[in-house]
Amino acid sequence: MLSRLYPILRHNRLLSAEAREMSRASLYHHARLLHPQLVRSSPIIALATTTTPNRLNVSSSLSSSSDFSSMFRRRFHALRNIGGGDWKLRKPSGRVFAERREYRKMRKRAPKRKQELELSVSICIEEQLPDDDSEIQNIAEMLRLNVPMAMKLAFNGLKDSKYKTRETDIEDVGGFETVELSVMLCNDEFICKLNKEWRGEDHPTDVLSMSQHVPELKLPVLMMGDIVISVETAARQAAERGHSLLDEIRILVIHGMLHLLGFDHELSDEAEKEMEEEEELLLKSLGWKGKGLIQSAYDIEKAAKPLPEKADDRKKGDGLRFYRPKFSYIFCDMDGTLLNSKSQVSEANAKALKEATLRGLKVVIATGKSRPGAIKILKMADLAGRDGIVSESSPGVFVQGLLVYGRQGKEVYRGNLDRDVCRETCLYSLEHGIPLIAFCQDRCLTLFDHPLVDSLHTTYNEPKAEIISSVDQLIAEADIQKVIFMDTTEGVSSVIRPYWSEATGDRASVVQAQSDMLEIVPPGTSKGNGVKMLLNHLGVSPNEIMAIGDGENDIEMLELASFGVAMSNGAEKTKAVADVIGVSNDEDGVADAIYRYAF
Repeated sequence: MLSRLYPILRHNRLLSAEAREMSRASLYHHARLLHPQLVRSSPIIALATTTTPNRLNVSSSLSSSSDFSSMFRRRFHALRNIGGGDWKLRKPSGRVFAERREYRKMRKRAPKRKQELELSVSICIEEQLPDDDSEIQNIAEMLRLNVPMAMKLAFNGLKDSKYKTRETDIEDVGGFETVELSVMLCNDEFICKLNKEWRGEDHPTDVLSMSQHVPELKLPVLMMGDIVISVETAARQAAERGHSLLDEIRILVIHGMLHLLGFDHELSDEAEKEMEEEEELLLKSLGWKGKGLIQSAYDIEKAAKPLPEKADDRKKGDGLRFYRPKFSYIFCDMDGTLLNSKSQVSEANAKALKEATLRGLKVVIATGKSRPGAIKILKMADLAGRDGIVSESSPGVFVQGLLVYGRQGKEVYRGNLDRDVCRETCLYSLEHGIPLIAFCQDRCLTLFDHPLVDSLHTTYNEPKAEIISSVDQLIAEADIQKVIFMDTTEGVSSVIRPYWSEATGDRASVVQAQSDMLEIVPPGTSKGNGVKMLLNHLGVSPNEIMAIGDGENDIEMLELASFGVAMSNGAEKTKAVADVIGVSNDEDGVADAIYRYAF
C-alpha cells in the first residue's frame, strides 16, 4: 500500500517538489531503497468475479509483520473507553476495482474512457487473535466486501456535503486514481498499546482511526489511513446493544471511516450532531443493523452509566477467546497454590483451568502429593479423569519430583530414599513420639496412629496411612520415596528441621512445603528436576512453559520455566526468584495468573 510510503519518504526528507511529481513506480522505488523491509511488491494473488452491469476484480496481497507501527503517523480518534509486537496479516487484503461496463459504438475512433477509481482495501487480523475462530474469519471475509461498499457511499455523500464542521482536506475523490484504506481486527491488549503510545491513554477502546492523507503531497493515490478495531470490546458492546458482532464491527468501521473523512464529534456539539447524522444515514443506506456509535453511546449514558470494567477482568470467561496462549504448558503446584487454605479448589480456579485447556494450553500438576491424592482432590472440582488435568493416564510430577509419569501415565522416573536414612527417621519418630508418614508410590505408611497422621488423609486427601507394627517391617514393605514429619509450626522450625538438616548430611535433603511439615527426600530432589525430566520425555522446551507455585520446593521449577508466578502467600525465597508475584491462594491466585499472563 502507498500508505506505507509517506512516513518513509517524510522521514528521509524526500517530500520535495520533485518527489511530489514522481510517478507511483518511482515513489515505490525510492521507498524500497530506503526501507526494503517495509515495502514489498504487490499484488501477489489475483481473483476475479463478474457481475452485470459492474465488474469487480479482487486482488490480494500480504504485508510485512514489521511495518504496522510505521503506518500510524497522524491523527487519532476514539469514541468510547471500555476498560476492560508485531503483527502479520492473517487474511489476504482485498483490492476492489469498481468499473462501469461501457460499449463501444461502431466508428473509426472510440471515445476516450474515463479512468476508473481503484479502491484498495486491506483487511488484517492481528496475530494475537486465534486463527481458528471461524466467526472472526467470516467477519474478515464480509468486511472485504462491505468496506468498499461503504467507501463508495461515503464518497458520494461528499460531493454535495453541506456540513460546517467537517475538515475539507478530502473533497472530490474523482481526482485520484486509487483510494487506499486498511482495517485491522485485534484484541484489547493490542489496541491498548496503540492507545497508550499514540494518544497517551492507558486503556483499551473500541476503534482507533489514523489518517494518512497529506494534501500537500500531490500523489494520484488518496491514502485515507488505517482503522483499528478491538474485536474483544466490540463483542462486549454487541452483547450490551443486542446485535451481532458483525453488526457492531460494521458500525465501528463507519465511525472510523468518517473520522478519516474529516468528521470529529469531539470538536463541539454541532460537530457531534453532524457526525451522528452521517453515521445514521450511511448505516440506513447500506441496510446495516444497529444505531451509529455516537447514538448508541448516548443511549447507554442516558439509561445508566456503566461501571468501568477492571483491567484484570478483561480476559475472564469468553475474553480468552480473543487471545492466543503464550505458552504450551502450565506446570502448577497444588498445596498453597491451586488449593486454598481449606485444601479446596475454588470455583474460579477450576473454571480458569478448564478455559485454558479448551484454548489449547496443557496443564500439568507438579506437587509434593502422591498421584492418588492429587486425583482425589481434583476430582471434586471436575478436573480429574480423561478430560481433566490429572489422571492415571496423563503426565505429572508427584512426591516432590520423585515420581514422574509421562505419556499414557507411564512411569518415567522414580527416586528412592536411602534405607539407612529411612531407618533413622523411623527410630526418631518412635523415640520422640513425633508422627512420621512414609510415601511408597501410591501408598502411605506410618508406625502409630495419631490425629496429625489422620489429617494427612482427611485434610490433604492423601491415601489413608497404613500402620506398620515395626521399623524393620515398614522398611521392608516397599521402596520409600520420602518421609514426612508432622508437628506444630514451632516444633518443626525450632527442633525437627535443625536436627535433620545436620543429621542427614549428604545422604538426604530437607524440604518444607508446609510450615507444620518437614520432608526428608533423596539428595538433589526437586520439582524442577522432575519437571525437567518430564519435558525431555515430552520433547518440550522450558521456554514453552509457565509455572505457578508458592513453597521453597517450587523454587527450581519457577527458575526453570520461561515465566514463573509465585503466590503472595508463598515463601520469601520463592517470591524472590519468580518473574511476578500474584495474589494469594485464597484469592483465586491460579485463575488470576492464567488470565493475566498465560494469554
